Amino acid sequence: VSGYSLVVQARDSGTPPLSSSVTVNVDISDVNDNGPVFTPANYTAVIQENKPVGTSILQLVVTDKDSFHNGPPFTFTILTGNEEEEFTLDPHGVLRSAVIFKHMVATEYVLCVQAKDSGKPQQVSHTYVQVRVIEESIHKPTAIPLEIFIVTMEDDFPGGVIGKIHATDQDVYDVLTYTLKSEQKSLFKVNSHDGKIIALGGLDNGKYVLNVSVSDGRFQVPIDVVVHVEQLLQEMLQNTVTIRFDNVSPEDFVGLHMHGFRRTLRNAVLSQKQDSLHIISIQPVAGSNQLDMLFAVQMHNGGFYKPAYLIQKLTNARRHLENVIRISAILEKNCSGLDCQEQHCEQSLSIDSHSLMAYSTARISFVCPRFYRNVRCMC
Repeated sequence: VSGYSLVVQARDSGTPPLSSSVTVNVDISDVNDNGPVFTPANYTAVIQENKPVGTSILQLVVTDKDSFHNGPPFTFTILTGNEEEEFTLDPHGVLRSAVIFKHMVATEYVLCVQAKDSGKPQQVSHTYVQVRVIEESIHKPTAIPLEIFIVTMEDDFPGGVIGKIHATDQDVYDVLTYTLKSEQKSLFKVNSHDGKIIALGGLDNGKYVLNVSVSDGRFQVPIDVVVHVEQLLQEMLQNTVTIRFDNVSPEDFVGLHMHGFRRTLRNAVLSQKQDSLHIISIQPVAGSNQLDMLFAVQMHNGGFYKPAYLIQKLTNARRHLENVIRISAILEKNCSGLDCQEQHCEQSLSIDSHSLMAYSTARISFVCPRFYRNVRCMC
């Protein structure tokens, strides 16, 4: 308890008795009776040989239960194990290399580190740090090529995470870092630690080939990343058809079925090779394990096929489509729950271009806007 607030009353013996009150604040001052605490109590770290001087090896974590003026900043000192001055310890508790280590010279160091708090008198604590020197990388990183499809409403792409690079390394202790060629940083960014790809706002329609690489500190490997951006036209939304699937997640559909289903769907609904199939959005059905895929087909002259025509084509080809993935329903209108007959039901579709859904797998990522259906009876 850091303080108490008391109300004290004095009452005299007169008739009638008179009284008065006063507030007494009692502050409890802290004494430095707690030492610094290392978390964990002892440390183990590794460093690869031939790493440059100044390489970060370990971050010490220290806390103190005393008040702030009796705790940090802490003073760190290496007491033993650093007689040849192979290590340095900065004021923030970061242990760094002071030499270039060789696995053939020594494979292990044990340091005794002291932390001293800022109180008077000062309290101290100790921890032991075991540092293993391992051989440098002998394996190159391996990365899976990534293809990203972005669907956006005209020039209204808000930006965001659009995919993630999947890379591995057979060297157990390698830490992978990702970089993007500098001239592409005006449109895209890559998180150097986890490989997430971020697109900035306002992407134009077209194809982008990103120069991304992954490094383990010794080897640098290029990664094929291709981004396709397709801008929707308002006329597409008036000519959409929905195919509903059972028991499939968006990620499974994108990673396992989308390419094959797109190819089969093109064969089923395209009347001419010059026609274009546009997958507008993929979205889970709320409260179920179903998935809706929204698409439209554009004729080579620029117009769009009507939904009734597409549904007829789909119905005739349903058996072939289900060789790829099972279809639950083919929807033009979604009038369930309304008390009007289907021919008196009107459906409208709206796209929220600022609410993007990104379904990312190791090889394919699909980014699309959220859509909403509105249905009403036409009397």
